[in-house]
Amino acid sequence: MTQQNTPVQGGFYGLGIAPNLLGALDRLKYTTPTPIQEKAIPPGIQGQDLIGIAQTGTGKTLAFSIPMLQRLSAVKGQGLILLPTRELALQVDETMQKVGKAFGLRTAVLIGGASMGMQKSMIARRPHVIIATPGRLIDHMEQHTVSLSQVRELVLDEADRMLDMGFMPQIKRILEGVPADRHTMLFSATMPEEIAKIAGKHMKLPVRIEIARQGTAAEKVDQELFVVSKADKLRLLEQLLSEYKGTVLVFSRTKHGAKKITQVLRTMGHTVSEIHANRSLAQRREALDGFKSGKYRVLVATDIAARGIDVTAIELVINFDLPDQADDYVHRIGRTGRAGATGKAISFACPDQGKDVREIEKLIRRQLPVSKLPALPAARAPLPHDRGERREIPLRGSTGRRPPFGSGRPMSRPATAAPGTSASPSAPGAARSSSGYRPYNDDIDNKVSSPRPAHAQGGRPAQGAGGPRRGGPARPGGRPGSGGAGGNRKRGGFSKGPRKFFGGMGV
Repeated sequence: MTQQNTPVQGGFYGLGIAPNLLGALDRLKYTTPTPIQEKAIPPGIQGQDLIGIAQTGTGKTLAFSIPMLQRLSAVKGQGLILLPTRELALQVDETMQKVGKAFGLRTAVLIGGASMGMQKSMIARRPHVIIATPGRLIDHMEQHTVSLSQVRELVLDEADRMLDMGFMPQIKRILEGVPADRHTMLFSATMPEEIAKIAGKHMKLPVRIEIARQGTAAEKVDQELFVVSKADKLRLLEQLLSEYKGTVLVFSRTKHGAKKITQVLRTMGHTVSEIHANRSLAQRREALDGFKSGKYRVLVATDIAARGIDVTAIELVINFDLPDQADDYVHRIGRTGRAGATGKAISFACPDQGKDVREIEKLIRRQLPVSKLPALPAARAPLPHDRGERREIPLRGSTGRRPPFGSGRPMSRPATAAPGTSASPSAPGAARSSSGYRPYNDDIDNKVSSPRPAHAQGGRPAQGAGGPRRGGPARPGGRPGSGGAGGNRKRGGFSKGPRKFFGGMGV
């Protein structure tokens, strides 16, 4: 059922929030709820399962944090929040600590790229809320270092993004491991069929709250498009950075492209950092913190930063590469124009990307205004060749060409390919998206449920598969702990259940 609520007057007062939590919100200067907070908090506090459909930057974190904290203060149980990326997990933890630290809130953040030993220590402290990415949570479940038997409050945030990143098998396994008697809140920017199936199977008569239709772009973001050759993209970027003086977020389709853009911008004299899957967790946090504080004027990122990263006052978002999926365009440009402010988003499209532009326009239901290219600065000397950089080449038709921008002719593609060719499923790099590029797999937390084929591991069979080993006979059982038969894993104890907290909240 869909909830039809009228606006609540008086800020957060009147939403059913406990007095001490209201005091914490006042101290943090949270005075006016956003639409998703206004509509989601009351049924969340009442224990109704809910599905919240809202775009990025609308305040979803507080919309589920307040009901979760208030309900955990009244019952003995634990909260679990699942998110697709490390950065989102750290941001949610930061928000929850701001609100709940005064009441003794303890959290455990379980994400890839961080110390397992430190995470086990956090679990041993019996946290009230576990904030995790699916891959790392499965790791802890397999090692028996965490138990989900005490979970009474469950949140799936950015659910559609978790599906895009291939987390459906992990999510299903986690949902099977939490008690059926729980309160579930699911938040997403879109409502694909798989999420509808999750809601039907794992939620109890959820209330659906939709703040804006799917594909709605930020209202106060001025959008602009330049049609530019690939060779001139860096020159156009240089020109735009000279015209705009504020902070700039640049999106690259690949992590290798982000690295190259960062290197070039440094030679231009800009303060710049990068965030993508080849960066460690500490490097990614330093880049985001530096961008927020003003240490870096420009941040170059892959789509790992397109959703949920709370960076305010970004003057300009530049899509140096168009995203592989049209939905990601909305989330990228939503990084500017937040909290009612105005913003600017500029996209670069190559002449052969008319189909990609039309898909974006169909989603946002408006045409992107195409601007004339400005006078570009002189070309700079190329950087020294990076031997470690891999070229990612679009899958093209037999002619090797794509139709010109706006011609309306479909791109030529071979329907099938002979085994062993570059388009064959058995050839390296064969898995590609509908746009002809390798599918997005940017976060180290993203694990696939099925075994990787031999070609994906450099032609060698998976460990423990019993195949022949270099310099010796086959090992039928595999090595201990490698996943083969007979492997023994060190098992730790289950974590104890959390204790009731939030004394004197006023529930």
